[in-house]
Amino acid sequence: MPLLKQLFKPTNRDLLKRIGFTLVALAIFIIGTTIQVPGTESITKNLGFLELVNTMGGGALQNFSIFALGVMPYITATIVMQLLGELIPYFQELNKQGHVGRQKINTYSRYMGILFAFIQGYAFSFMFLGRSASATEYIYISVVLTAGTAFLLWLGDQITRKGIGNGLSLIIMAGIIATLPQMFIDAFQGLVVFDGTAQEITLGVVKFILFAIIYFAIIVGVIFVQMAERKVPIQYANKSTTYGQSASYVPIKVNTAGVVPVIFASSLMAIPGIIASLINNESFSLFVQNYLTYTTPVGFIIYVIFIFLFGFVYTYMVFKPEDFAKNLQESGGYIPGIRPGNETKTYLSKVLTRITCLGSVFLAIIVALPIIFSNVTSLPTSVSIGGTGLLIVVGVALETYKQIEGSLLSRNYKKGYSRR
Repeated sequence: MPLLKQLFKPTNRDLLKRIGFTLVALAIFIIGTTIQVPGTESITKNLGFLELVNTMGGGALQNFSIFALGVMPYITATIVMQLLGELIPYFQELNKQGHVGRQKINTYSRYMGILFAFIQGYAFSFMFLGRSASATEYIYISVVLTAGTAFLLWLGDQITRKGIGNGLSLIIMAGIIATLPQMFIDAFQGLVVFDGTAQEITLGVVKFILFAIIYFAIIVGVIFVQMAERKVPIQYANKSTTYGQSASYVPIKVNTAGVVPVIFASSLMAIPGIIASLINNESFSLFVQNYLTYTTPVGFIIYVIFIFLFGFVYTYMVFKPEDFAKNLQESGGYIPGIRPGNETKTYLSKVLTRITCLGSVFLAIIVALPIIFSNVTSLPTSVSIGGTGLLIVVGVALETYKQIEGSLLSRNYKKGYSRR
């Protein structure tokens, strides 16, 4: 409440305008998810491994709208560029060039994202239209879907520049939130039997209330884990005086990797299905359907293993113990009780490994919940508990809230300082 009171003060009108611009831009995105690609129809069959793309796009893929691909091609390209930054010397040099290097990497990511969008658009048009369409129709649909992704990238940039928060992240969050009302409606209709006895109706209402309580309890748990961190104490010699030392902390988040491992694992799991639809080989399609989709026991185990492994890989890409230990030693800092250099690196690696293990297990559980839930209940596939979407919404909401709060605090600080 104190934040809302500060937000609506006359001195913060420009911040309100930025929030208003963000809401209008997100409304444009939601409207676009309902506009179908001309000459196509909504997808009625089960999306399977493409459900994540549909969820992050606010149901745009199910509608086969102009925003059916969402910003997933760009996210995939960004992850690929991060991997190339660890393997190719040219990209390693760009990473060391600071802001200029990051701008070049971002440009390459966008070009690669547009290329991925065209490839995915062609694959989706082939999968959902079948082999009856002509090559011109496939290319036409691919171009429309690619243009939709390009527009969303531009819209995300406008939100970042003129609005509040990270534009692309907010677009993904808006798409997920847009599907929540329908999900609760489907859950209510699936649990409450309206043509039954009074006892059955009451039992159904109780089940729905229990479902809502569990859903929001999971949200609280996700918020707790997303904010949880291990603070590693760092001390620096006080150079201004002979005595005393200044202390600080290095926070290591439990879930440092965020949802990147899930996205990467989902992309890998989707590749066999796309190949199967393109080559139209019955035996290969049957193999993919039985063993390489996460709705089957074997595919589910492979999916969870991928998430767990990519959690470690991406965390060590983001937080590099060797580089951190080197920079800490050069700046005259140290961890109390740990010698600078190799011992610091070893200590950080142990801490990071233990925390990442917890974070990866947490990711695997959250992603596994909706799969298990759909198998043990008779509710529609649109109804789920947990999942990647929930992680994204919580993470983006927390970051946006912190940005608004930080902006208000800095304004109050400047105002107080100017009065002095």
